[in-house]
Formats: sequence, structure tokens, C-alpha cells
Amino acid sequence: MTIRRIVPNIQVEPGSELRANSDFYGLLGFEEVMNLGWVMTMASPANPTAQLGFLTEERTAPVVPDLSVEVEDVDAVYARVRAAGAEIVRELRDEEWGVRRFFVRDPKGRVVNVLTHTA
Repeated sequence: MTIRRIVPNIQVEPGSELRANSDFYGLLGFEEVMNLGWVMTMASPANPTAQLGFLTEERTAPVVPDLSVEVEDVDAVYARVRAAGAEIVRELRDEEWGVRRFFVRDPKGRVVNVLTHTA
């Protein structure tokens, strides 16, 4: 199984907090690479897999995930996780912004967004 990247997700308040975080982490060298108004991703230009995610909400799931793990084959990981009996928080599905993903709860209760890009 290939893990492509791991992104910590930070929940922020709606409004100016996305901009404030963009400004602050820009000082550290991160650049905004995606902003849908409720979710923003910042990445290192020198190492694009070094990323931070900021979410004001989760539009298609019941909870904001604590971290995201991009894998090569999300369907295979989903099957393995389900077979192991882990708690699926959100079923596998395709999103309109070009990812296929599901959420699973780890043994300490953290919610992990497992995804792959479809486009």
C-alpha cells in the first residue's frame, strides 16, 4: 500500500479564521493550494506533500476529521479497514471536488479521512 501524504486538519471558526491562518502560515513558507471557502489546504512549495488543512465545517460528513491520509487505492484500504471491524464514521464515496474518501475512527477516537484523488 502506498501512502502519498498525511495532512493534519485544524478546525477553525467560520469567517476570518481561514484568512488569518493563511496569512500566518504564509509567514512560515506555506502557500494556499486549495480554498473552497469551508476547507483550505496550504502546502510547502518545495515539498508539496507537506500540508496543513483548515476546516470551518465538514460539508459531506458528520464530523471534521482530525487528519487526512491520501493513499494510492482507497477502495482496497476501505475493504481492509471494514474487514478488521474498525468503526466507519462515513461511508466510501466520491466527492464533487475530485476525491474518493471515507472516514474511520482510530483506537483513541480520532477521525481519519482516507482518500485518493480521482481526477
